[in-house]
Amino acid sequence: MSKIELYGSTLCPYAQRVRLALAEKGLSATEIEIDPRNKSADFLAISPTGKVPLLVHNGVRIWEAAVINEYLDEAFPEHPLLPKTPAQRALARIWTSFADSRLYEPTHRLLLCSDPNIQARIAEQLGEEIRFLETHALAAHDGPYWLGDVFSLADIALFPWFEQVAVLECFRLFLMPAECTRIRAWREAVARRGGVRSAARSSDFYVQGYTLLFDRLAQGVSVA
Repeated sequence: MSKIELYGSTLCPYAQRVRLALAEKGLSATEIEIDPRNKSADFLAISPTGKVPLLVHNGVRIWEAAVINEYLDEAFPEHPLLPKTPAQRALARIWTSFADSRLYEPTHRLLLCSDPNIQARIAEQLGEEIRFLETHALAAHDGPYWLGDVFSLADIALFPWFEQVAVLECFRLFLMPAECTRIRAWREAVARRGGVRSAARSSDFYVQGYTLLFDRLAQGVSVA
């Protein structure tokens, strides 16, 4: 029997990507909560980077969310999450890379930034990225999911960012572009999936979590 352990952090969107993949593939994992502000010696001893998520499967350690999810898809081929054709698999990886570099990375900077002018610039940049996705990704087809009719790792890579967007709206005055109706329909389609529903968390959950996090920041506690 396979033993899967997921080392993650409650608010980490990368760990949430792995939770979604596990849920969609019908896999069970023991989750170990890691406090990014107080990482245990045991965790640092097994994590090459000291970051979450980290997956341990039958003693094999895998890190980086995108790599973990592809590993899960190969190790457990039932309910595949990568498309069948090389072209579609390439697109799934392209949009996963886009999510990492052009959504999650600037969002991390925005959340940790205290300068209102810099916050405004990053928020504006994120709005442009969302408009780019609306016109260059979802406009390419009529299907409900990111690549069309089939749910894939591209959906899983992007969904946690939108799942937590209420945090940006609450604390950083970010507004989702109202004209991005395709993205709204995509979010609703993904949110209706059984696996996603089992792993998803509410906007209030994230807002409350970040309220506590920002309180720690105000007290001078490191969140690195």
